[in-house]
Amino acid sequence: MSDLPQNDEYDRRFAGVAKIYGDSSFQHYEKSHVMVIGIGGVGSWAVEALARTGIGEITLVDMDVVAASNVNRQLPAMTSTLGCEKVEIMAERCRQINPRIKVNIIDDFLTPENVAELLNPVPDIVLDCIDDVKAKLALMLHCRFNKIPLIVSGGAGGKLDPLKIRVADLSKTEQDPMLAKLRSQLRARGICKKPKEKFGITCIYSIDNPFSSADVCPSAGLRCGGYGSAVVVTSSFAMIAVAEVLKKLDLKKA
Repeated sequence: MSDLPQNDEYDRRFAGVAKIYGDSSFQHYEKSHVMVIGIGGVGSWAVEALARTGIGEITLVDMDVVAASNVNRQLPAMTSTLGCEKVEIMAERCRQINPRIKVNIIDDFLTPENVAELLNPVPDIVLDCIDDVKAKLALMLHCRFNKIPLIVSGGAGGKLDPLKIRVADLSKTEQDPMLAKLRSQLRARGICKKPKEKFGITCIYSIDNPFSSADVCPSAGLRCGGYGSAVVVTSSFAMIAVAEVLKKLDLKKA
């Protein structure tokens, strides 16, 4: 827990949150623990939104440092933070937003081998902002079998239109190769084998067709096989994901 200044104006900081969501919901948010895995183009903005909504405890999981290539879409990426750990930057930012917040830092990447360890103690809900299929699959399996609420971000790369972002169960996502692969791998393990059977995993995804301009590759030194990314999309993925997190927390309150 952060050291409190004598007058932190806490009530004024979050009065707007209590007014819009209601006192009961806000008090529940204050007692809630949300884990965000992957503090990049989606995850960093999600952490910001969670902190500004008054979530009482946030666990940040990532082992990456800020690079120049992150500047176009990631909240912690600036000239002054190049080479710094993303989790450390975002943790301090959370404390500046909410001096009463508890921030846990896990300086590691989630893997199939460490998923059980990283999710102990168990948070109230997990927000998956990882871009690695093996890690996402391990997380999905662990959360499913341990009944941990999970919100999953699909791929935001190559997407241009934030108005084409959608929310659906994993069984119904479209235009997202990563989520389609995860769906197939879960079914191969005997999970929800029927086409219309729901996985119980809420996903944020985009029906926008992937776009990448080959013109920028030579001058920017980017790999032409990869997609570019737009902050208006990655941050929108995050805000929609956090909205879903808050809905699930409200359901747990009830």
